[in-house]
Formats: sequence, structure tokens, C-alpha cells
Amino acid sequence: MLAIIRDHNTIVPLFLHIAGAMVVVGALALASVYLIASWRSGSVALVRSAYLTLFYAALPAYIVFRVGAEWIADKEGVTDVDVAWLNIGYSVSDAGALLLIISLIIGGVSVRRMNRGGSPSPIAARIVTGLVGLVLIAYLVAVWAMTTKPT
Repeated sequence: MLAIIRDHNTIVPLFLHIAGAMVVVGALALASVYLIASWRSGSVALVRSAYLTLFYAALPAYIVFRVGAEWIADKEGVTDVDVAWLNIGYSVSDAGALLLIISLIIGGVSVRRMNRGGSPSPIAARIVTGLVGLVLIAYLVAVWAMTTKPT
């Protein structure tokens, strides 16, 4: 019952934060599955689908998730509070954004090469798979920190 008791003007930003985070994690998981499947088959369609998933799902969801996070932090007045779970969340999301951008750049170069008639680079696909997997694991750690609130 305690979860129901919440200030009503924080419901929308909290919803955006959680929904955006769920879509980011889902998009990263889907891109990982596409990339791992493309290792065996060498399928151009799977590699292209992975990179498009990162671009059209993970990146916009990340923006929604961060806007919701800043909005809810401002509404609840925790912007200048030093707690471990909040520091973990900010650190992981900032590092995750950097790795996501690097993955998008590498993936964009590979997709551009494929659109010009070339074959997908297996090295680029493996690098992006590793980066996306690392971000996915880091986000799962952040989910743990946000739910357990360690001090």
C-alpha cells in the first residue's frame, strides 16, 4: 500500500522515467539478440535490424528516460542530495549514453557500407555487441540500485 501513496504531480515524470528505461533495456536486449544471431549466419538483415533498433528505439527511449529522471529529481528535490543509488544511476546512465553513441557511430558506418553494396564488418558487429552487452549489464545494475536504494 505504501507504493500508492505518492505526490500526484510526480506520477507523470516517474512514468516517463520508468517507461523510457524499460524501452531502453528492451531495445538493447533486442539489438544484442540480433547481433549475436548475425555472428553465425552473417545475415545483413540482422545486422541492419540491430543498428536500426539502436537508432530508432534505444536512443529516443534514452532521451525520454533521462528527461523523466531529471524531471522527477527536480520535483522531489533530490538534485543536490548525495546518496549512493542516485550517484549510481547518474554514473551508469552517463556512461551508457557514451557507449550507446559509440555503438551508433560504429553501427552507422557499417550500415552505410552495407547500403553501398559492401558486406557487414564482422569486427564492427562484435564490437557493437560487446558495447551493447556492457551497457545492458550496467543498466541492470542501475535497476538494482534504483529499486534497493543502497546507502
